[in-house]
Amino acid sequence: MMNQDYIEPLPQIDELDEKILRLITKNARIPFLEVARECGVSGAAIHQRVQRLLNLGVVSGSEFIVNPSKLGYNTCAYMGIYLEKAKYHTKVAEALRTIPEIVECHYTTGQYAIFIKIQTKTNKHLKKLIDEDLQEIEGIARTETFISLEMDFKRQVAIK
Repeated sequence: MMNQDYIEPLPQIDELDEKILRLITKNARIPFLEVARECGVSGAAIHQRVQRLLNLGVVSGSEFIVNPSKLGYNTCAYMGIYLEKAKYHTKVAEALRTIPEIVECHYTTGQYAIFIKIQTKTNKHLKKLIDEDLQEIEGIARTETFISLEMDFKRQVAIK
């Protein structure tokens, strides 16, 4: 466990790193030679810079993003979870991890102890998941569910 007083120093990122990040976060499949042309440096330099950014943890790999609705997951919901006691956080999070429809889990401050994102095929599927899976997890006092009607946008942090 990290010491709470320790703040990890930020990696040194220069203008070239920022330009590379803007290009590769827009299109993870962009060829390094195209990035090199845009940046006015060699392909080898881009490869070294991207490897350095990976090693520093500034970026992590690349991925294909699955569109849930194309696989029939048409209901997106968010749920605030109240715990019986704060000490149940880890145990509850471990139980939530076993439910494949839960795609995000955050330990939060404020009204809820845990906030999750759920993707289900239908509202009926969501209700079944709440009734049969979530309400059975020891340590959960109660929940509050919000169904997303539509996502207006999703983005990564801005590279300035």
